[in-house]
Amino acid sequence: MNSRILVVDDNEANRDMLSRRLARHGHGVAMAAGGAEALERLGAEPFDLVLLDIMMPEMNGYEVLERLKADPELQHIPVIMITAINEMESVVRCIEMGAEDHLPKPFNATLLKARVESSLAKKRLHDREQLVARAMARELEIGRNIQAGFLPPELPAIAGWEIGARFRPARQVAGDFYDAFPLTDDGRTAFVVSDVCDKGVGAALFMAVFRSLLRVLLRESYAARPDRSDAEHIPHAIRVLSDYNALTHASANMFATVFFGVLDPASGVLTYVNAGHDAPAVLRQGRVLRRLEPTGPAAGLLPGLQFAAAEVTLAAGDTLLAFTDGVTDARSPSGAAWGEDQLFAAALAAGAEPVASMLNALDAGLLAHTSGAEPFDDITLLAVRRR
Repeated sequence: MNSRILVVDDNEANRDMLSRRLARHGHGVAMAAGGAEALERLGAEPFDLVLLDIMMPEMNGYEVLERLKADPELQHIPVIMITAINEMESVVRCIEMGAEDHLPKPFNATLLKARVESSLAKKRLHDREQLVARAMARELEIGRNIQAGFLPPELPAIAGWEIGARFRPARQVAGDFYDAFPLTDDGRTAFVVSDVCDKGVGAALFMAVFRSLLRVLLRESYAARPDRSDAEHIPHAIRVLSDYNALTHASANMFATVFFGVLDPASGVLTYVNAGHDAPAVLRQGRVLRRLEPTGPAAGLLPGLQFAAAEVTLAAGDTLLAFTDGVTDARSPSGAAWGEDQLFAAALAAGAEPVASMLNALDAGLLAHTSGAEPFDDITLLAVRRR
């Protein structure tokens, strides 16, 4: 059988005539004598098409159509309305309600076949699209789970320091990432917040490359030249990463902004490179003490780029807050951005509360601002506080 069709008409002769003609064309046919019976059958059996009479007692065709199109499980089934030849206003109303087509009485065999085949062709196309969409969603979910594995399962524990992070992708996969990992036996720890240009699958693939290479390059640099300072290791790693991307993946036109810092927990000195990234803030005693402005361009734009290192010393009670532009660019339903002023105001309002509480407050502020609006960009926050 080609398809399953439900014929709904209170007139037995009409039901019989339509059923016989549809069966001759190879379709499986079921019948319902009224609206309630039709809805019951539709809820219990799969159908590819409904032929629905408008004028029926108790529950007319309008009511059946309305309930059909309001049901997420049934609304995709095409409906051809059975109408008298002079019911054009009814036809228009049904089309506006979601009916696929109409079939006038008395029935014309050629017209019946053409409209049934046309509606079924659209149904088959819809079914194929849904199959592809489900397959893509499954693949993206696999990608999301793999990408989640690139984020640190837990943040380093450093005596006298608090570290926290928040991450929320705009889509199933993201171009943002953060990382934190120990580098040396003396406790020096690397912190990274990065934003690969664009969003979605392409950005997520480069995110995986950038994150993995940064870890490898920095660790190899420290292992090969332990005599070098942090101010030499970090620019070297960013330079190699940038050149690799610009020379190997030039055709993809992908680049990343990167904030990469190495903390000496004993002294509180943070040595960093800011490669075109939104300037992190150092918060102290209820104010923004300093912004860690870029020390070089975004990584991967061109070969041969240079990146300088800078330093900041975090005193007791200081908080380093790094973020991606998805935080400040988060949009309200009216299109207004959250902005840096609101970000820092919310962070400072948390005062001396634990870093986790501050990040929860920022997350709550973002959610209140966006208020269910479609995510504008990936959101990443990383906070480091010296107790």
